[in-house]
Amino acid sequence: MIKATRVDYRLLHGQVAVSWTAALGADCLLLVSDTVKNDPLRMNALKLAKPAGVKVVIKNTKEAVEALQSGVTEKYKLFIICENLEIAREIMEASGEKELNIGNTPYREGTKQYGKSAHLLPAEEELVKELLGKGWDVFIQMVPAEKKIKCEGLF
Repeated sequence: MIKATRVDYRLLHGQVAVSWTAALGADCLLLVSDTVKNDPLRMNALKLAKPAGVKVVIKNTKEAVEALQSGVTEKYKLFIICENLEIAREIMEASGEKELNIGNTPYREGTKQYGKSAHLLPAEEELVKELLGKGWDVFIQMVPAEKKIKCEGLF
């Protein structure tokens, strides 16, 4: 069962390992990135950040979609963390989930900041509008104790 889907370019760090995993009651973290699997140093760092008693699986987008569609993930209380919005859209379309938490997205030239930690390019704002147009619930929230910032009407 999918507990939540989040966009966080750092994938696994203190907020995710401690706050989010506990708040969601997740027993498995699915980290989805098309770059990490080709970076042994990052792979090892992510594995070291794993919370005790929680399974961590790192897949690229294609592998994650296949795993979700095969049903192999259904036995877990799954928290999906995607490296960027494009990946999150693909994962959500494959999983049927309709709620997306935008957590940490990096500052880049041309981004606009929303909340404490979300920096979106104009193309990403358009992607969020597209998701909202499908009736999806998209919000910005850094930690569970923080109030959600609904993306509807934000741009």
